[in-house]
Amino acid sequence: MADSIPPTARGRATRDRIVAAAALLMYEHGVARTSMDDVREATGTSKSQLYHYFADKSALVCAVIAHQQEAVLAGQQPYLGSFASLADLRAWRDRVVMMNGAALTFGGCPLGGLASETGDTDEAARQVAARAFGAWGEQLAEGLRRMRVTGELPADADPEALALGLLAAVQGGLLLSQSAQRIRPLEVALDHALAAVEAMVRAA
Repeated sequence: MADSIPPTARGRATRDRIVAAAALLMYEHGVARTSMDDVREATGTSKSQLYHYFADKSALVCAVIAHQQEAVLAGQQPYLGSFASLADLRAWRDRVVMMNGAALTFGGCPLGGLASETGDTDEAARQVAARAFGAWGEQLAEGLRRMRVTGELPADADPEALALGLLAAVQGGLLLSQSAQRIRPLEVALDHALAAVEAMVRAA
């Protein structure tokens, strides 16, 4: 069940504060181990106030996924939203590696973790996560389409497929980096995905 956006600035600020706190709790402890009472305690809100903004836990989880989508995509700017060349794409790759390599611990992708944990148990959350990954992939595809327009990619290049490969490399690389607690798996996964783009650039 989805929640509605409060009509007042104060209401939106309260809702945003609840979502931010819930996002941190769910990232650190997981969705299953984060209860509504945990969120209420962390935010100092009453039970009635919490349920005023979110009808149930599923609605809160959906809001957290949307919050993490915004944060994850914002962290990759301006590279993700504006790249139009192979050099720009490499700069995006470096940004992703730098962001995750600077962490004291490798916690994995916030979006990936939420999608993995809720995909089989919460259909509403699964759909929100699918749209979040779709938005991420579309920004990658847009950049690849710009490369095709300039002629750096050949006319028969498939930007959507290449974008999917890049996104899968991020997700798989982050998962392996989380397990290994080192950045190398993410670097290798992204470099292999970039190699597919580079091969098409050479063929253009």
